[in-house]
Amino acid sequence: MPRSLTISSKGQITIPIESRKRLGVKPGDRVEIVNDEGKEVLRPVRSDENPFARFAGCLPAFDSMDEINAWVREMRGRDPETP
Repeated sequence: MPRSLTISSKGQITIPIESRKRLGVKPGDRVEIVNDEGKEVLRPVRSDENPFARFAGCLPAFDSMDEINAWVREMRGRDPETP
């Protein structure tokens, strides 16, 4: 069943906790209202930035899968030369 919300004199609404959980938003997060096929939809504002971009270049460059596997074995404390 749809829930109704009351708009305050300042144009504010309170989003019920169940909806906030489903949206994955918490205090301080931003949301946006978008038109989706004639319906106004509330959704979290997500950055266009790739969340993994900050990790680019943190690992050494490898030329082959053998080098990668040797590096993993070394990180696990094994002899990198033994498969």
